[in-house]
Amino acid sequence: MLVLGNPNMPAHDEIRTALHSRGLRVTPQRLAIHGALRALGRHATAEEVLTRVHGTVPGVSLPTVYAGLELLADLGLAARVHAGRAVRFDPRPDPHHHFVCDDCGSVSDLDAEVDLAPALEALRAAGAAPVGAEVLVRGRCGVCAAETATAH
Repeated sequence: MLVLGNPNMPAHDEIRTALHSRGLRVTPQRLAIHGALRALGRHATAEEVLTRVHGTVPGVSLPTVYAGLELLADLGLAARVHAGRAVRFDPRPDPHHHFVCDDCGSVSDLDAEVDLAPALEALRAAGAAPVGAEVLVRGRCGVCAAETATAH
């Protein structure tokens, strides 16, 4: 069984295994994008990944980075986080929840047990076929909340 998102597996081995399992080519651009997202270690935008890989591999443009990040998400090596201002890509692909700051736009992992079964069952009862769910909590992060409190 292929375990994706394995932090103990070297990054290049992980993506090579995932690409080969789907019959896809291993390219320098895909390796660089995957490596950059892992190295950033946070919820990154395509623009941030592009900045990280710019000049390291020829042929890396913003559309290439977007395509690479979408592929990583499809392979289970990253997760898409739709968090307001921009889609971010999370190097942590396991199911978990997120907090988004409405002021600065920061995104952070929220590790909390939440029973999503009633929501999924309601969707199934309505004829939908949900494959998963996550909680997205919005508000002000600690830094922005402190700045707001000191401004008043």
